Amino acid sequence: MITDLRVCFIGDSFVAGVGDAEHRGWVARLCARSTGAGLPLTAYNLGVRRETSVDVLARWEAECRPRLSVGDDRRIVVGVGVNDTALEGGTPRVPAERSVTALAALLDGAVAAGWPVLVVGPPPIADDGQNARIAALDVRFAEICSARDVPYVSVTGPLGASDPWRRQVAEGDGAHPGAAGYQELADLVWPEWEAWLRTRP
Repeated sequence: MITDLRVCFIGDSFVAGVGDAEHRGWVARLCARSTGAGLPLTAYNLGVRRETSVDVLARWEAECRPRLSVGDDRRIVVGVGVNDTALEGGTPRVPAERSVTALAALLDGAVAAGWPVLVVGPPPIADDGQNARIAALDVRFAEICSARDVPYVSVTGPLGASDPWRRQVAEGDGAHPGAAGYQELADLVWPEWEAWLRTRP
């Protein structure tokens, strides 16, 4: 019997797949591969450009609840952090401690609603200073998820060492890759994602 699996992907422009001329990003690539692996699902892409963890915290439940009101298996994937670390007026848009608090509140709310969560960490961009802040936040996010037994996929290091990712980001807008970069990101997320989906709540 096929399970009615529904997943909300909520987060920023990387979740939305900005920069991909194929308009698939990593989310659609991941979902297509899932169907091929016998894990069909209904996916809702709720990525919004420029949003921070605080922005996502403010809207996640209102957007996810109607989409996850029914179904045999209902889940959430979160991707935030890059916009938190961008400088405005010489300081990060969201202080690291507040970013961590926002993610923790979202995770606790999802657990209370009975929706398992997978978190995908923030990817690097073409700015060494911001990448240092992204890497530091990545560590904090991983700690928060570990404390709550929530699976976390850290992509900062692997993508930072990837020539295709760095080249596409540099050739684009300085933050987002093209199709090949998003394929790399989907490939990094896949092992944890597949294991997570095959573990029924």
